[in-house]
Amino acid sequence: MNALESAREEINRIDAEMAALFEARMKAVAGVAAYKKENGLPIRDPAREEALIARCRGRIADPAVEAQYVPFLRSVIDVSCAYQDSLIQGRKVAFSGVEGAYAHIAARKLFPEARFQGYTSFEQAYQAVESGACDCAVLPLENSYAGEVGTVMDLLFTGSLYINQLLDLPVRHGLLGLPGAELGNIRAVYSHGQALHQCEGYLAGRGWETVECANPALAAQRVLSLGDPTVAAIASEEAAELYGLQLLEGGINDATNNTTRFAVLSRSQNRPARAGLRDNAGFILLFTVQNKAGALAQTLNIIGAHGYNMKNLRSRPMKDLQWNYYFYIEAEGNIVGENGDMLLRELGALCARLKLVGIY
Repeated sequence: MNALESAREEINRIDAEMAALFEARMKAVAGVAAYKKENGLPIRDPAREEALIARCRGRIADPAVEAQYVPFLRSVIDVSCAYQDSLIQGRKVAFSGVEGAYAHIAARKLFPEARFQGYTSFEQAYQAVESGACDCAVLPLENSYAGEVGTVMDLLFTGSLYINQLLDLPVRHGLLGLPGAELGNIRAVYSHGQALHQCEGYLAGRGWETVECANPALAAQRVLSLGDPTVAAIASEEAAELYGLQLLEGGINDATNNTTRFAVLSRSQNRPARAGLRDNAGFILLFTVQNKAGALAQTLNIIGAHGYNMKNLRSRPMKDLQWNYYFYIEAEGNIVGENGDMLLRELGALCARLKLVGIY
């Protein structure tokens, strides 16, 4: 064993000890959170934090190491406070849009007791979970009418989060106006471009001006702020209740089976016990293959040979390599266990990049 291997082995040993100590520390933090919740105390205590840092840094003999230990300790305190916040206040869920957006509706269905934080883009919601500002994010994967949400799929490929739950949410658009507004007086309609497209049949021939907004719920906000009874929004019927608008007509989307599939993304990978998985359990793989004839077919054959039923196969261009693609596969079957481990080993030997992005 050379010096590098010896040092790495020592780091591995220390990391194992630190993991056990970290878990023990967080259990103690949970006790602190319970006391603060019962007594109405604030989560952050700056004086206590500074005293803790001063006391702990004195235990470090090497000045060079001390300079690195202080920011490390501050990060541990930040993590502990975030954990206390989640225990006291409940799970914090990120979504893209504002209250009344379909992502917000999906998040409320999935986590009725959670706190919700809207962001202006998919990227910001995703990064909020990566940074620890939120516990999980609810983002759309695909729509039965419009297809995949490419930005979210790209985030799955390049980012660090995992899919642990899916929800199919029926999309029911309504025409919302101010209280007292009349359908016959409408002259302009606001909504997201995709929602306008999904209601083309309803809008055809009415002569209304259409105005695009960042999302349907923002369109509802816009109608409320304008205060003009001749302006309406296409948005969820839940948005009408949230913003005090009147539902002029419901179910106006052309496709009655319009459904959006939402994914719950978190920092930890769901690895349930084998006995806890349902018979119809599923998983999602993201991977790239070598640029040679038959590489993709060989990959698909391996998945089939292990008895997994592929429900979905998509390709997406890689942003950093022109004319190169990564692949997204959704499959049915239990990937937890020996058969799944063998599948991942065989794919790992063949694929340039491989990520088991979700088990659900």
